[in-house]
Amino acid sequence: MKSKLRTHSNCIITIFILAILQSGFIYKGLCMAEVVDRVVAVVNNDVITLNELTTAMNVYAEKIKSHGYPLEQERTMLFKLREDILDQLINQKLTDQEIAKYELTASDKEIDNTIERIKEAKFLTEEELRDLVAKDGLTFDEFRGKLKENILRSRLLDIKIKSKIVITKDDIKAYYESHKSDYMPKKKYHLLNIIKKVDSYADEDEKHEAMLVMEKIYAELIEGRLFEEVGKDYSELPSIETSDLGTFKFDELSQQVQDAIKDLKQKEFTKTLENDLGYQIIYIKEIEIKPGKSLDEAYAEIQEIIFNNVTNEKFKLWIEQLRQQSYIKIIK
Repeated sequence: MKSKLRTHSNCIITIFILAILQSGFIYKGLCMAEVVDRVVAVVNNDVITLNELTTAMNVYAEKIKSHGYPLEQERTMLFKLREDILDQLINQKLTDQEIAKYELTASDKEIDNTIERIKEAKFLTEEELRDLVAKDGLTFDEFRGKLKENILRSRLLDIKIKSKIVITKDDIKAYYESHKSDYMPKKKYHLLNIIKKVDSYADEDEKHEAMLVMEKIYAELIEGRLFEEVGKDYSELPSIETSDLGTFKFDELSQQVQDAIKDLKQKEFTKTLENDLGYQIIYIKEIEIKPGKSLDEAYAEIQEIIFNNVTNEKFKLWIEQLRQQSYIKIIK
């Protein structure tokens, strides 16, 4: 019996040593085990394995590969992704070590409550949530484990950072004054257009002919015909198109279009504009006006913005200090 236990113990030790030595091969030994993982980083008394790193990278790596980048560019992007994800995993290990140090816990009830809040926020049934979790390649127990990690990390941030942050009225007022344009009334323009396309190599006669067509369209609009009707009538002619351009903030438009619509109201249209594509008339279908906010109205929103900004900055400093105080070795 002792002999069997000794053999089993030796087997476990052998696998552990092979993992630490990062064997790049598959080892088949006395215990018939296969070692296919290796250590990519040591963080104090913990290790990060290649399997952990690969799993964390998978979704992002697949997106990069699906874009069809040139091979060299893809390799560069994947290498950068590997560095970034490994850096995140190191930070997570350090954070989890601090969680253990402070003996923080999260109960099953807290996890259940978090799941219920997710379902309410996303309008999901239990079955729909489980389906989404499965599509992410997780079991529901693994999903609960990740929620627990998030709860504990948030609790640690409360202790180390958030509880020490104080936002004053002066801070909020100063932010409002320096970001005043964000809280002024804003207009958005829903634009349609009729365009007569003209080739860049067209001669003067062709350009003149195109301009005559646009002048005729403009005259019918002046007479009161609906923009959509006029566009539909002329869309059968060669190179005439009517389209919904979408909704834009004023400063998102080209200088030419800004100058053309700045004094127009809803349901009005520009004169014929010449651009790189040809000749165009733009119609303002709707002007959406988003009201501004006073300091009092924006107070809670600004408070949250400042709090999140300060939290992020303090977290970066805290994690950097933690890294400097820790033993971290990245193994290529």
